[in-house]
Amino acid sequence: MAIKNAFYAQSGGVTAVINASAAGVLETARQHSDEIGNVYAGRNGIIGALTEDLIDTNADSAASIAALRYTPSGAFGSCRYKLKSLEQNRREYERLIEVFKAHNIGYFFYNGGGDSADTCLKVSQIADTLGYPIQAIHVPKTVDNDLPITDCCPGFGSVAKYIAVSTREASFDVASMSKTSTKVFILEVMGRHAGWIAAAGGLASSPDCEIPVVILFPEITFDKEKFLAKVNHCVREYGYCSVVVSEGVKGEDGNFLSDQGLRDAFGHAQLGGVAPVVANIIKDGLGLKYHWGVADYLQRAARHIASKADVEQAYAMGKAAVEYALAGHNSVMPTIVRESNTPYRWKVGMAQLANVANVEKMMPADFISEDGFGITPACREYLVPLIEGEDYPPYKDGLPDYVRLKNVAVVKKLDEFKI
Repeated sequence: MAIKNAFYAQSGGVTAVINASAAGVLETARQHSDEIGNVYAGRNGIIGALTEDLIDTNADSAASIAALRYTPSGAFGSCRYKLKSLEQNRREYERLIEVFKAHNIGYFFYNGGGDSADTCLKVSQIADTLGYPIQAIHVPKTVDNDLPITDCCPGFGSVAKYIAVSTREASFDVASMSKTSTKVFILEVMGRHAGWIAAAGGLASSPDCEIPVVILFPEITFDKEKFLAKVNHCVREYGYCSVVVSEGVKGEDGNFLSDQGLRDAFGHAQLGGVAPVVANIIKDGLGLKYHWGVADYLQRAARHIASKADVEQAYAMGKAAVEYALAGHNSVMPTIVRESNTPYRWKVGMAQLANVANVEKMMPADFISEDGFGITPACREYLVPLIEGEDYPPYKDGLPDYVRLKNVAVVKKLDEFKI
């Protein structure tokens, strides 16, 4: 069988461990040089394929590729760009084939979340619709933890660990000042439709370290009066309260509390700023002194406190993607299959992309407490294994010693393409 080259790209919001998946793809591909020639990375995701802006990953040493396992964010650049259907935009698919042919690419590995799974599915269908053989494998990644079928998503465990730790530490701070100063701290976290990240804030409180934490989930319609009553109860009983609010919380009118009226490249509402909204509700309703913060990029870039389980799973997904491609699979995604909680055991599984693309996994009802402001024991049992273990990066002069790749450009062979 003729040796084919591979294309790898990162898409959507990056994470603390997406580069670990990249390392899994690249190191595994290098171990099969008799079947996979060069691995070209797309600079800034699928845009790199469309514009023939390819990166020669062979220009980087084995040591540099291995160091990706400890480096956050997207080493090759990411993007938010969704391919339309073949009927809507045939020119982009024809361009992809043109680039694939020019660079002898037969394998396509796309590392991202739900919208990226949709892109990967569309690319996998090129062989049937336009007659070009390409094996497209989706490598799962999303801090939102909302991909279906897989037990969890690489990137989530580390964000969950960061939010749980940050909520506990901030709560200690508020508790120490609550007698004469701040009574409530509000932490805004990511999560458009699914409250997995917000749920992680509930881990800050444990039987041996009880902390009053109120969680606002996207799955639960915001009720101002019930919320104020809950916060007031916590402050009366403990002297203080911490609130973890998902950016995707909606009011009774169905609108996001933080909708700024802007849209991203996928047509999603541009969110952010729900923390001050909630803070003002507390101020106006209870007259309590507050502070608020937005975890924003900090939560998904915090490789220094990444979950060991998350790093291992991210790498395993990249490795499995290559192995699945070499085994002849197409239009699939490697998954994480939980075998037990105590001790925590998992294995690699497989899902068909047709069952993954454009499907969101919400928080199960039995993971949210009856009053809608906390997590249940079942949710805690699910979350704890995902944040356990530390996998610290190497440090130099007191700072994490992250790698910056050369990202050497591949010589272009085609005419310029405008997207």
